[in-house]
Amino acid sequence: MNNSYDSVGRYIDLLKKVLTASIYDESGWAVKDPNNKNAVLNQLKKKNLYLVEAKVFNEAERAEGRDWPLFGYTMAGHQRLDNVQLCVEQVIKNNIPGDFVETGSWRGGMTIFMRALLDVYGVSDRFVWVADSFEGLPVPADENDGLDLSQVDYLKVSLEQVKANFEKFNLLDDQVKFLKGWFADTLPTAPIKDIAILRLDGDLYSSTMDSLENLYPKVSKGGFVIVDDYNSWPACKRAVTEYLAAHSIIPDIQKIDWTAVYWQV
Repeated sequence: MNNSYDSVGRYIDLLKKVLTASIYDESGWAVKDPNNKNAVLNQLKKKNLYLVEAKVFNEAERAEGRDWPLFGYTMAGHQRLDNVQLCVEQVIKNNIPGDFVETGSWRGGMTIFMRALLDVYGVSDRFVWVADSFEGLPVPADENDGLDLSQVDYLKVSLEQVKANFEKFNLLDDQVKFLKGWFADTLPTAPIKDIAILRLDGDLYSSTMDSLENLYPKVSKGGFVIVDDYNSWPACKRAVTEYLAAHSIIPDIQKIDWTAVYWQV
């Protein structure tokens, strides 16, 4: 495989622009008060009305996933999409066994991208697993678990909506599997045998640790682990550090952008 700018390359680049919404002139617009702290704006939301601030689109911020896009299907930004493409292509090229798993999907953009890449490269023997509460973030277990964003409506995307998003790209099929619920409840019994790519985007310490304890042992040799919130959520980084230390794992952790990292198992 190569990244030459042929028809496949153009399709993949276009997909990244659509998934991040960076293709639209209005892409910099933002909903005022996404954290639900303004009483007046909350009253508007009850009537399905939102106050939107028209901002100039900052391509550099979107590339690094530093903003929350009003449109689009992922907050991850282009650099993290590039990383997933790299990992998918390496896994396929080197015949690393296993499925692709993301814990924490929001609108499903990253897993839509994973499924699209399997389609592009004609891979029909791997699944993409979308694990999420589909109800937003949980309430932190305690003050050390991380920020409480459990009431942020912007982060709450239903399973039905995520499935509809897959359908918009004609990518909802039997190769896409959904695990609905809190990770502590769904991951211990998840019917996943081998994992080639494990992408963690659970933010909290508890969510990250639940993902690692239940899924890391299933990652194949030569597979990849990606941690979206490693350098932006201290609780997430602490969970990763503690898990690796407890299992005497010393990976070569590589930086993706300002927050995300990955390594090869």
